[in-house]
Amino acid sequence: MLRRLRSGSRRNATYTAFREVGKVIRTVQLLRYLSDAPLRSRVTAATNKVEAFNGSSDWVRFGQHGTVAAKDPVEQEKDVKFTSLLANLVIFHNTVDIADVVRDLQAEGHPVDPLDLAQVSPYLTEHIKRFGEYSTHELGITPDAYDARLDVDFSVLGDDDKAAAA
Repeated sequence: MLRRLRSGSRRNATYTAFREVGKVIRTVQLLRYLSDAPLRSRVTAATNKVEAFNGSSDWVRFGQHGTVAAKDPVEQEKDVKFTSLLANLVIFHNTVDIADVVRDLQAEGHPVDPLDLAQVSPYLTEHIKRFGEYSTHELGITPDAYDARLDVDFSVLGDDDKAAAA
């Protein structure tokens, strides 16, 4: 069967059958998407998250207008992975800062609404200094252990809210 499909002939009956099945599956998925509002909401939320990450990565990768200049595949892979690592470091830094602010607010007696917190994005860049001098004298200092727990009850979020927050 694979040999028949590899032949590349569009008149091949097996090829035609698989193409038609693919069209049917695509149509069913499209109709399901159009008729299911919660599915559209989840897809939109996921798409927005990906676009926000890509925007953050593009901001981190400010040189060469976001293009990979190297012709060597190994160097290209290094460039892409370094950009991803740097973007993830900024996101982690933001997440730690957000968690610290939430803990401080709770310690001062302010209630933290999970619906509000679900809307906070870790893709913030305004406070990051891309240009300038960076101190490396603190590289040998071991940071405090990071506590990822927050005393916020996210179980009150509905499925749509959880999808938007995820």
